[in-house]
Amino acid sequence: MGILYVVATPIGNLSDVTLRALEVLKSSDAILSEDTRETKKLLDKYNINAFQISYRDQNHKQVISKILELLEKGKNLVLVSDSGTPLISDPGFKLVGAVRAKNGKVVPIPGASSITAALSAAGLPTDKFIFLGFLPKKAAAEKMLKLYGELDTTLVIFESPFRVRKLLGSIRLVLGNRYIGICRELTKIHEEVLTGSVSELLEKKFNEKGEFVVLVAKDGYIPR
Repeated sequence: MGILYVVATPIGNLSDVTLRALEVLKSSDAILSEDTRETKKLLDKYNINAFQISYRDQNHKQVISKILELLEKGKNLVLVSDSGTPLISDPGFKLVGAVRAKNGKVVPIPGASSITAALSAAGLPTDKFIFLGFLPKKAAAEKMLKLYGELDTTLVIFESPFRVRKLLGSIRLVLGNRYIGICRELTKIHEEVLTGSVSELLEKKFNEKGEFVVLVAKDGYIPR
């Protein structure tokens, strides 16, 4: 049976791809892409001419039998998401589960992740952290913030463009004036990392376009 490689791709700057990732992409029989157009940008930069198959959670049922058939024929496949590490708030866990259920081999090719990038640059405690991904709608979001905000750990939250101030308002309402970090467009041209109390950052003007990673420190944390 072939191997399914789970390959991390850059989260912004295309130069952040690893040498091992490029080797696997070049040698694969097919690439399973969340968005083939996004993957093509990376492939074109490194002159990789590879066959792509569209794979997302939404079409899992339609393509899983084809993917398993290719693996059973000894083909080596690569799973990539639009950016970063597959399965981390991205498609892939259903596929990996199905391959493992067939006793197939799954090999991780680690690399870029906006979670670790944000934690490394914001200066909040990193000894313990919990990744919450994108929060649900308001009532459920506030419930999650209350539940996890009581723990002795940093919270890591993804947020979409133009919604970050609403998230900050919910954090202040539920958790009080916590120390936080706002990481925007990590590794891209307009990368920005802001830190301070929730109230300070709510009063601050900043660009609300782009993808955000918001970090929330544990109760009582003040940088020294």
